Amino acid sequence: MREEISRYVHDAYAIVCHAANVIGPRLPGSANEKKFADYMEAKMQNIGLKTHKEPFAVAPRSSIGGVPTIGWISVVISLMMYPARIWPFLWFPITFAVCLSWVWIIGCVFLYHTWFDKLFQQKKSQNVYGELLPEDGKYDYTVILSGHTDTSWNWKHSEKTYYNRKNNIWRGIIPIYLKVGFSAVCYVVASLLSIFMMLLHSGFFSWCKPIFESHFFYYFNLVMLVLPAVTAIGSAFLIQWNDPKEEVASPGAMDNATGCALAYTVTEYFRDHPEKMPKNCRIISMCTGSEEAGLRGSMAFAKEHKGEDILKNAWNINIDSIADEGYFEVVIKDDWQFTRFDKDLEQMFRDTFKELNIESVKGPAIHNPVGGCDSTPMTRAGIKSVTFAAQNPVLTYYYHTFRDRPERFTPETVGKGFEVILGVIDKIGKFQEEHGYNGVNH
Repeated sequence: MREEISRYVHDAYAIVCHAANVIGPRLPGSANEKKFADYMEAKMQNIGLKTHKEPFAVAPRSSIGGVPTIGWISVVISLMMYPARIWPFLWFPITFAVCLSWVWIIGCVFLYHTWFDKLFQQKKSQNVYGELLPEDGKYDYTVILSGHTDTSWNWKHSEKTYYNRKNNIWRGIIPIYLKVGFSAVCYVVASLLSIFMMLLHSGFFSWCKPIFESHFFYYFNLVMLVLPAVTAIGSAFLIQWNDPKEEVASPGAMDNATGCALAYTVTEYFRDHPEKMPKNCRIISMCTGSEEAGLRGSMAFAKEHKGEDILKNAWNINIDSIADEGYFEVVIKDDWQFTRFDKDLEQMFRDTFKELNIESVKGPAIHNPVGGCDSTPMTRAGIKSVTFAAQNPVLTYYYHTFRDRPERFTPETVGKGFEVILGVIDKIGKFQEEHGYNGVNH
């Protein structure tokens, strides 16, 4: 680690330790999330940044935080099949509930839309950011360094692999996928059974009456004595997916106190070394809220500033989880969100990795395998954005669990992330001087 940056790196690691060990879990919309946002705002103000705090409403359980709700829906559907066999009219409201739940799951849990937010408990979250202007106050473009303040609910199935963490994939990761896969199959089976029985009892189709009189229906009824009980029990794995209790939620050292800390300390570095700041560049250190609730903070930021100067000619380095040595990567696409991030920034990260002799087990560029990251709303808002991570993309015992603690990784890994960000910002400055702003390059 270069002597010039060591102070900033250790300051970043101290912020991570404070967030995880002093403030603790910071679920979306919680008091602790606000406490960390206030803490970061105070630090920005202490180095002379002009700060802004923008509150917004969030429904933490309306998106991916609502996975246990899917399990409960499946249990209720399964158990309602028994009285529906006696009172067939029940198949119609059951099927309506099934179809509505599928709209919610696909649209909100997987694609992060806000369609059903008002049906869930609302809380208040916030975005906080500070501006560092050039010495003369004039700028042509903006570099936004962002991380999210909130942390995830504890994923029980992942945490249980802690005792099998010595690369024992058969006793560790695979059972997680088997449990979750089985529970997902149970939900699908329960849904299809409900739809089939509703169609059968509707009498709308010519094939309905013959089925009632067939041998198939006799054996199908025997299966239906047992199958709903199986799907109800299997759905329990989804109910247990994340623990609702805040006290056992993730303290979020890696994910994502590292992102907020690096966004701040890199900005502080340029405040202290204005001669190294790119020409005519404004730098913004931003802490977004409620990323774990479906990217709500970055969505709120893009919506709040649509058409405004802050989104014009802007570059976003979204920093999310800098902790795993050997897994430095630039995330170039959210597959679930169907969003490809900026290719110019991607190439800058690739080049910087080469210059710093950084090699990754998974390669320098990856797709986000599940969920989404804050680069998606930024990209859709017309900002050139990618997400920078140093995290094993395979499901691990510390990802989204109460074991995400700073003692697991070193300041040196955070320092390497600091070096990467400086290298990329330098390339952004050179790109601007040569090409100007050319919009999002997919």
